[in-house]
Amino acid sequence: MPPPAVPPKTPLPGVKHLIAIASGKGGVGKSTVAANLALALHMYGQRVGLMDADIYGPSVPMMFGLGMIDQTKTPFPVEKFGLKLMSMGFVVAADQAVIWRGPKVAQAVGAMLFQPPWGDLDFLIVDLPPGTGDAQLTLSQSAPLTGAIIVTQPAEVSLIDARKGVKMFEEVRVPILGIIENMSYLGLPDGTRLHPLGQGGGAKLAAEIGVPFLGEIPIDAQVSQCGDAGEPIVRKFPDHPISKSYLMLAQTVVNEMLKQPTNAALPDVEL
Repeated sequence: MPPPAVPPKTPLPGVKHLIAIASGKGGVGKSTVAANLALALHMYGQRVGLMDADIYGPSVPMMFGLGMIDQTKTPFPVEKFGLKLMSMGFVVAADQAVIWRGPKVAQAVGAMLFQPPWGDLDFLIVDLPPGTGDAQLTLSQSAPLTGAIIVTQPAEVSLIDARKGVKMFEEVRVPILGIIENMSYLGLPDGTRLHPLGQGGGAKLAAEIGVPFLGEIPIDAQVSQCGDAGEPIVRKFPDHPISKSYLMLAQTVVNEMLKQPTNAALPDVEL
């Protein structure tokens, strides 16, 4: 018997580029990168949405100074700092554990992606949870992804897991748009750079798989402080060197997107 047909991907009317921000492991600052990149793209003149697809540990509410949302008063997606936002944290209290099996996780990811009226967007950034599980498969199999950006640290332990993320997206035929190296170095007052987590890992991975190396984001305590306070550093301190790094990253992403077809249909894959 022939294998069952794979259902076509569901379009997102008005969304030009749907980009997944992914990592193979937790703790690499992926959500921080997603939030600041989304804001930097907005500052670059783009219409941007940010969807938090981490069902078990959503980060967007805290990073944007939000909590649970009364949908009768504030419709989804929530708007703040010029972005359209969606997160599980808008409907579940921060101290409440979400104890769901895979099918319900997949259902929730699909609902957050397809039910809100996103409107016309140049970019919808999807912050994926770490790993290669249900959220990643749901997104890659059901949505017309432009591609995925992989976030890693320069340390080899991060690169091992980042390679797993790359392999997953390759298997479901989602293009890898590039590699971002987060926590790349520590800048000292005299202009020198320390590399406490290693050096050159992100560029090495990008060269290894033949994709663009999109840039390095330095280590700075203000990044996490701003996120914890509900205003990412790109918004709070736009002239900070790290904010400028994100603006350069946003420009690089826009330039890369000019090389991509707009919301083109990707070939289906049978798993």
